[in-house]
Amino acid sequence: MNKKQKKSLYKIIITIVLLIVINILDIQNMYINLCLYLIPYLIVGYDVLKKAFKGIRHKQVFDENFLMSFATIGSFVAKEFEESVFVMLFYQIGELFQSYAIGKSRKNIAELMDIRPDYANVDVDGQLQKVDPSDVEIGTIITVKVGEKIPIDGIVVKGNSSLNTSALTGESVPRDVKENDEVISGCINMESPLLIKTTKLFGESTVSQILELVENASSNKSNSEQFITKFARYYTPIVCYCALALAIIPPLFAKLVLNSGWEFGTWASRALTFLVISCPCALVISIPLSFFGGIGGASNVGILIKGSNYLEALAKTKYVAFDKTGTMTKGIFEVTTIHNAKMSPEELLKYAAHAEAFSNHPIGRSIIKEYGKDLNKDIIESIKELPGKGIIAKIDGHYCIVGNDKLMEEKQIRIVECDDPGSIVHIAIDNEYKGHIHIGDQIKPTSKQAIKELRQIGVKRIVMLTGDEDKIANDVSNKLNIDKTYSELLPQDKDRIVTELIQNKNDKEKLIFVGDGINDAAVISRADIGVAMGALGSDAAIEAADIVLMDDDPLKIAKAIRIAKKTMRIVYENIYFAIGIKILCLILGAFGIASMWLAIFADVGVMVIAVLNAIRALNVKKV
Repeated sequence: MNKKQKKSLYKIIITIVLLIVINILDIQNMYINLCLYLIPYLIVGYDVLKKAFKGIRHKQVFDENFLMSFATIGSFVAKEFEESVFVMLFYQIGELFQSYAIGKSRKNIAELMDIRPDYANVDVDGQLQKVDPSDVEIGTIITVKVGEKIPIDGIVVKGNSSLNTSALTGESVPRDVKENDEVISGCINMESPLLIKTTKLFGESTVSQILELVENASSNKSNSEQFITKFARYYTPIVCYCALALAIIPPLFAKLVLNSGWEFGTWASRALTFLVISCPCALVISIPLSFFGGIGGASNVGILIKGSNYLEALAKTKYVAFDKTGTMTKGIFEVTTIHNAKMSPEELLKYAAHAEAFSNHPIGRSIIKEYGKDLNKDIIESIKELPGKGIIAKIDGHYCIVGNDKLMEEKQIRIVECDDPGSIVHIAIDNEYKGHIHIGDQIKPTSKQAIKELRQIGVKRIVMLTGDEDKIANDVSNKLNIDKTYSELLPQDKDRIVTELIQNKNDKEKLIFVGDGINDAAVISRADIGVAMGALGSDAAIEAADIVLMDDDPLKIAKAIRIAKKTMRIVYENIYFAIGIKILCLILGAFGIASMWLAIFADVGVMVIAVLNAIRALNVKKV
C-alpha cells in the first residue's frame, strides 16, 4: 500500500471513529450535531470538495466529484447530516478499492519495467566503471557480472553463462550462451561474467523498445472504452438536469395544477438521492481497469499487446494465417540424415564442411555445425561458389562438388534421388558421387497442440503461407493438420493472399497473421491483427506487430486469444451489471422508493463490485 492509499485509509478510520463517538453522545441539538458531523465530513470529503471546486473553476463541472459534493451538501441543507457523511465515506472507500485494484494491475507492468537496466560496466583505464547505458556507443565492450541485467543488445566476445529471460518471455527456462552468441538487453546473467560487444545504442535496444511499447499501450483505446468515455460525457450533465427537474417540476405541478401542498423538500431529497445513484464511477473506472488488467496480465506471461483495441479485436479472431519458417518450425536448419555415403559419414561431412567454410548460407552453416570440429583452412586450396547451385572446391588435393541436383546434372554426375522433404546437398569427390546430406527445418514441439487449441477456442480456418517449395510446405501442413497451405510465395504474394482472406470474411470476424517479424512486416501490418513470433531482438517485429510474443512458442497465440476473450467477458459483465443496477435504482429513486442508503449501494457498492470483477482480468496463468 502506497502513501496515498495509507492516507486515505487513515481518513476513513478516523471518520468511522468520529461517527461512532457522535452516535454514542446522541446530542439532540441540531446546530451542535451540524458542527459535529461537519468534522468527519470535511476529513473524509475535503479532497472531493476541492476537486469539485477546481472542476467548476475550469468549466469542467459535470464529473463524479461534483455529483458527490452537490448531493452531500444538499443532504446537509436537508438536515440529513449522518447520511451526508456516510455517502462521502463510502465513496472514499470505493475510491480506495479502485486505487488498490489499479495498483495491483500496474504491478505486472512494473515487474516488466524492472527489466530496465540502471547502468553498464565499462572498462576505463583498467578499472570497471558504472556508466549510464545511454552513454555507451556501438562496439563498446561491456562486462555483465553474475546477477546483473544485460543493459544493451550485443554479442558475447568472452565467457559462457545462462541467462534468465523470464522478464521478457514469461518462461523460467534459462538460455545458455557462449562466445559469438547474440544476447539482448533485459536478460539477467545467472552463472559467470560475460564480456559483450554492443551492437546497438541503448535507445534502439530490445529493452527500450519493449518499455516504450508497454508505456504507450494505454493510448490505443478499444471501442468499449471510447463508448464509455462518450457515455460519461453526455450522461453526467443529463442526469444533473434530470435531478434538477425532479426537484422542481413535480412540486410545481402539484402546487399550480393540483392545488395541493408545495412539498419541495420531499422532491429535493429525491433529487439528491437520484444524483448519488447516477454517479457513473462503476463504468468509468472498471472498464479501462479491465483492459489494463488484461494487458498487464498478458505482459506477465510474455505477450505484449499494444493497446486495448487490439485486445478487443483479438477476442473476435476466427481466421489465423501462419508463416512457416520460424513460426511453425524452428527456423534453424539442421542435418537430419546422411544417405548413400560411399565413405564414412565423418569423412563426407569433413569435405562438405570445408567446402562451405566461407559460406553465409544457413544450409552451409548447418553442415559446419554438424561437423562440430575446427575447420583446417590450410587444406582449402580453392573455392568457387555458384549461386543457386552450390560450391566447387579443391580440398586436401581432391576436387569436390557440393550442391543441389542442378549442379550435379551440369557436371554430369549421376545422383541417388531422395524423396524426403527438405534440402538435399549432394557431394561428389574427384567426379565420383559419394552421397548426400539431408537438411531439414524441424517443426516446433508445440505447433501441433497450438493448432488443436485454436480450433477448440472457435477459430474457423487456419492457413499457412510460405516461400518454400510445395513438397516441404505440404509435409509440414499435413503433420499439423492445417486447412490450406500456400507455397512458393514471394512477400508480395503473401500480402495479396492475406488481403483476399480479409475481403472474403465477415466484417465482425478478425484475421490474425502470425510471422517471425523480420521479413513479414508488410503482411503483419496488412492483417486485422499482426502478431510477431520469436521477437527477441527483432526490431521489425516490435515495430510492425500489434501483438508481440516474446518467445517463439505458437501455443501463446491461443493463450492470447483466451486472455482477450476473458477480458471482454469481464468488460461486458461490468457494463450490463452497472447500467442495469443504475437504471433500476434511478427509477426507484425518482418515485421515492430508494433511500439514500440504496443510493450509496447503487454508486459505491456497484463500483466496488465492478472493480473487484475487473481485477479478475489480471489472473491469466490458468487461462
